[in-house]
Amino acid sequence: MLDGLRAMNEIAYARLADPETKVRIAQYEMAFRMQSSVPELTDLSKESESTFNLYGEDARKGGTFANSCLMARRLVERGVRFVQIYHRGWDVHSNLPEVLPSQCKDVDQACWALVEDLKQRGLLDETLVIWGGEFGRTIYSQGKLTPTDHGRDHHPRCFSLWMAGASIKGGVVLGETDDFSYNIVKDPVHVRDFQATILNRFGIDHDRFTYKYQGLDQKLTGVEKATVVKAVLADAGAPPPSSAA
Repeated sequence: MLDGLRAMNEIAYARLADPETKVRIAQYEMAFRMQSSVPELTDLSKESESTFNLYGEDARKGGTFANSCLMARRLVERGVRFVQIYHRGWDVHSNLPEVLPSQCKDVDQACWALVEDLKQRGLLDETLVIWGGEFGRTIYSQGKLTPTDHGRDHHPRCFSLWMAGASIKGGVVLGETDDFSYNIVKDPVHVRDFQATILNRFGIDHDRFTYKYQGLDQKLTGVEKATVVKAVLADAGAPPPSSAA
């Protein structure tokens, strides 16, 4: 079927010489290659026992966070350039003493295993691992305010995330909040700066990577000033080799 579809598109291109037809051909073929590679990608039968010990027994079960982390390594290993894993259930406005420990247990070993696994296979230097969300949580309680049933609210003013790989400096904590963890008091990092730093790890200068839109020179970091956060980089800001992988 794919050969027939390609032949029809080639006829259309010969008649119209529309470059978009060539793009369509390439997209169909890429989609076919992606779909045909899925059975091998998702077959964990050849993974070693040491790998499952690394990620934990949940890695054997489809749909678990540990399984997703192992699958992420397999995707990176096969040249996939962007992998995103979701882990829901952190919106804990109540019942925090029960929910939060189980959430942390779910991600703790698997996250460590992913970084360690990439490192062991020589992939961490060219892979940027980011763990974070879209906002933080207040440290004070809300809800029923009982010892067993309380929670925390959304907090966009300050929150934490971590990065590893791609020449990110290990063991560095950047930024401080006040005694109530409500406002930033030292080394703030705006989301624009964070995005500029990510692009730097991909080997992209965010100031030069622009496009015209509605009369403006638009950038992925926005039109306001953004600065690469060099304090978290082991190489003082120079992009690592093959960092876009």
